[in-house]
Amino acid sequence: MSDLLVLSMPWYEIVLRGALVYIVLLSFLRLSGKRTVGQFTPFDLLLLILLGDAVQGAMIAEEESVTGAVILVATLLSLNWLAGFLSSRSQRLDQLLEGSPVLLVRNGTVYEKALRRTNLTHSELKESMRKHGCIRVEDVRLAVLESDGEISIVPREDPKK
Repeated sequence: MSDLLVLSMPWYEIVLRGALVYIVLLSFLRLSGKRTVGQFTPFDLLLLILLGDAVQGAMIAEEESVTGAVILVATLLSLNWLAGFLSSRSQRLDQLLEGSPVLLVRNGTVYEKALRRTNLTHSELKESMRKHGCIRVEDVRLAVLESDGEISIVPREDPKK
């Protein structure tokens, strides 16, 4: 019971391990695309759970104390806050971390290359269109994959045009 608060490694090693894993996972998730972050499929959710389990050992090694867990949680939350703080003050960093919106449809024309580049299917685009009240692609003035992974749809004001 007395081992609950005693660290088995120096506190700074827990901080360094946590920071390294945070940066690596953030980079991998950013490279995997917006869809992974914004629109979870059961496979995406499973992947994130498995990633968490896979990196647990790398972050905390043989550390089993409550103190070590608290240090690790504080490190991860601090890094997440710092990333948000810095990206809100730097447009370049924000674009690097969050990405920029991608135009998928303009005036009824689907940009196939943009769909492929963002790993979106036509059925996912059509699902989003239906959620926004557009049945046909010709009814869409703009469809944009936002930085958060959501698809924004702007319908034409007069669908007959």
